[in-house]
Amino acid sequence: MAISYLKKATQTAEAGQTDVRAAVERMLAEIEAGGDDAVRRFARELDKWEGEIVVSPATIRAAATRVPDKLKADIRFAHDNIRRFAEAQRATITDCEIEILPGLTAGQRQIAVSAAGCYVPGGRYSHIASAIMTITTAKVAGVPSIAACSPPRSGEGIPAAILYAMDLCGADTILNLGGVQGVAAMANGHFGLPKADILVGPGNQYVAEAKRILYGQVGIDMFAGPTDSLVIADATADPELVAWDLVGQAEHGYNSPVWLVTSDRALADRVMELVPGLIDELPALNAENARAAWADFAEVIHCDTAEEMARVADRYAPEHLHVQAADLDWWLRRLRAYGSLFLGEETTVAFGDKCSGPNHVLPTSGAGRYTGGLSVHKFMKTVTWQRATRDASRQLAIATARISRLEGMEGHARTADVRLAKFFPGEVFDLSPTDDVA
Repeated sequence: MAISYLKKATQTAEAGQTDVRAAVERMLAEIEAGGDDAVRRFARELDKWEGEIVVSPATIRAAATRVPDKLKADIRFAHDNIRRFAEAQRATITDCEIEILPGLTAGQRQIAVSAAGCYVPGGRYSHIASAIMTITTAKVAGVPSIAACSPPRSGEGIPAAILYAMDLCGADTILNLGGVQGVAAMANGHFGLPKADILVGPGNQYVAEAKRILYGQVGIDMFAGPTDSLVIADATADPELVAWDLVGQAEHGYNSPVWLVTSDRALADRVMELVPGLIDELPALNAENARAAWADFAEVIHCDTAEEMARVADRYAPEHLHVQAADLDWWLRRLRAYGSLFLGEETTVAFGDKCSGPNHVLPTSGAGRYTGGLSVHKFMKTVTWQRATRDASRQLAIATARISRLEGMEGHARTADVRLAKFFPGEVFDLSPTDDVA
């Protein structure tokens, strides 16, 4: 058994990132001190935007008239799929109650956060799908106040299709803001917004760093790096489909890793032969991104067995994991570390990116080892409660007093002692944690 690299990355995604922490910290401090005015200044300087910050209902209605009917239908199709999947997830999250011992009842409640901020990228590409993924999921979770922001284009504002999607999916307030200033406005509650309890959505390195710094003040969906994708393929796979699936994800950015793990050397060789020509077929900017990602960050790994391929995939814990191999049920049972799994050549990562249902906001940079992607769960809190009768409190108080004294926490012990004295006057209890004290 052997695992060998037929193509090895020359850089890591982390090495490709620029250190932007100092710049983001400065911006956040200025916005905290200057409030709405500071946000407007950054909008003028960075977005070249001097129009309305809070998008008016009239602007939203006007935008809807500029969206072609065919595109509206596609957006509604994607929204319906994503909403239905989120509703199915929500149905799995339930309250519960149990009598732990006679008289002691405990339970859990599922409570949506009060306010969410959804960031929708709008730089190199207009991410209509990100608006659908984030806002729809928050709405299904039951978040009562949903704000969304996206970078405005000079003289236009947020593109009409993104505005239409934001409104369709249920955004309560939409901001003509991008970058750090958009994230900070939602987190701090500028322009009349409630302060966000959680910030979600993909963005560039400045947006990701702002969310990282603000984490703790607010919740976030996850720490995000460059998008990545891994394809597992055996001899049954179609080399052209595999090659296009790698190229399609590499166009995200110059530092977006794509990996092929295969047990078929002939397929590996054919895919490596095909990729450069397929990249050349893309528009210039897309090709530039994909070419750099393929040259510096892509890897092709040959394995002898399916189990070896699965171990490699689990080690990489990719954001997107696409299996184009025989016995898909085995792979579904075996694979353990990924953001979202795509089974068979009949699906592709792009389906998940745009419209199929499961969320496209996913863990990157190996975070699939310990977390999943954005879901209704991220917008909800599982909180617990308990209630006891006086009879049940007898056992609880005795054990609590003993454990607390063993730990040296006398104040905790006294809260148990006083209840025993009140509820069971005249009774004597052994409240020492050791046997040598009466």
